[in-house]
Amino acid sequence: MLKIGLTGGIGAGKSEVSRLFAARGAVIVDSDVIAREVVAPGTDGLAAVVAEFGPQVLREDGTLDRPALGAVVFADPERLKALNAIVHPLVRARSAALEAAAAPDAVVVHDVPLLAENGLAPLFDLVVVVDAADGVRLDRLVRLRGMAEEEARARMAAQASREDRLAIANLVIDNGGGLAELEARVAEVWAELARRAAA
Repeated sequence: MLKIGLTGGIGAGKSEVSRLFAARGAVIVDSDVIAREVVAPGTDGLAAVVAEFGPQVLREDGTLDRPALGAVVFADPERLKALNAIVHPLVRARSAALEAAAAPDAVVVHDVPLLAENGLAPLFDLVVVVDAADGVRLDRLVRLRGMAEEEARARMAAQASREDRLAIANLVIDNGGGLAELEARVAEVWAELARRAAA
């Protein structure tokens, strides 16, 4: 089994790369998806978040109000730490269970947005960073995701710098161009990952 840590700043295109890896046979362990699962209604995770942040982070239907919670944690590093202290251990436990279920010769790609921020690089055989210039990422967040520029800049500032992410990369996938270039680079990187997994 080859354990890959896949990361990239918000707007870099990490989710697209994850999708392309999955299409080639990778087992994807997506931290964002798991992070939603562990705070679904009825979970201990959601109960802990409400205990920490209050009932105003719940919608009327009992689900987590992500924008309301985001408004609190992205404006205050200490509140973000408190949230991470609840969610991260739950995500790690679920990720480990998914990895344990993969085939011995699998390429297991852990899609981890905050890999650099949380010092997780040593947990993986290789770290793949999806990279795009800050200006390109900002444009995507505003134009494609409909974020206000101020919110997009705040989200970017809350993450590791581009330099910090590149410093932990074993392989870099440049996503500053179009989809065709991205697909070509993903094919190259996948060939390398498959070779190492088979070795």
